[in-house]
Amino acid sequence: MRALKIAATGMAAQQMRVETISNNLANMSTTGYNARRAEFADLHYQQLSRAGSINAADGTVLPTGVQLGLGVRPAAVSVHLAQGSLSATNGDLDVAIDGNGYLEVQLPSGEIGYTRDGALKRSAEGVIVTSDGFPVAPEIVIPDDARSISINAEGEVYAYFQNNIEAQLLGQFTMANFTNPKGLEARGSNLFTETEASGPALSTTPGQDGLGTLRQGYLEDSSVDPVREVTELIEAQRGYELNSKVISAADQMMGATAQVR
Repeated sequence: MRALKIAATGMAAQQMRVETISNNLANMSTTGYNARRAEFADLHYQQLSRAGSINAADGTVLPTGVQLGLGVRPAAVSVHLAQGSLSATNGDLDVAIDGNGYLEVQLPSGEIGYTRDGALKRSAEGVIVTSDGFPVAPEIVIPDDARSISINAEGEVYAYFQNNIEAQLLGQFTMANFTNPKGLEARGSNLFTETEASGPALSTTPGQDGLGTLRQGYLEDSSVDPVREVTELIEAQRGYELNSKVISAADQMMGATAQVR
């Protein structure tokens, strides 16, 4: 009774799809979050009769054959890369990426992380850091006596002081892009790290080589579409129910077989 195992793989696949959708809905308000999509592929096929094999002594060839599928398997959970809408916050250290690219972050392990979450903060030492306290690379320090901060589209950070009309350049943010951004490894806290699938980081200044620009006083909203997610949730729920009905039908067929005398 292959139907039991086949339907079980279908239920597991729909459960994974529901879990992916629930993660998207949970991150509706996460800055710079991109929705994920569960992707599936069919499993191996049992070849009861191969197409093209000779069926009789006169050389008749089977046009199709008999191939029985054994179910479904998860193939990937891919990221749907999309630009979220920009919301005004008027924060001096809030920056949104308008276009492609990621800000570079120095992780405690020595690795470089990448993020689109531009809700930056100022540490006790004046270093510009993420919400988790990781310094943005390259490190930029804001003097204690700085009256205000200005960040232009190219990532240049200027400080204004009380008795000085002209602004002082403190440093410039760099951004990175990848040949295959979908291959990045999600590390949580809106951070990614590069993998062999993503390729090496291509770092340069904002606005160059296809990278986006920075907009001070804005944050990028999540790109999750709640209507689409709820629609897919209903589809996944119905798919789970249909596979459970297959298991019930197979169970009834096995019960009928066991009652034969």
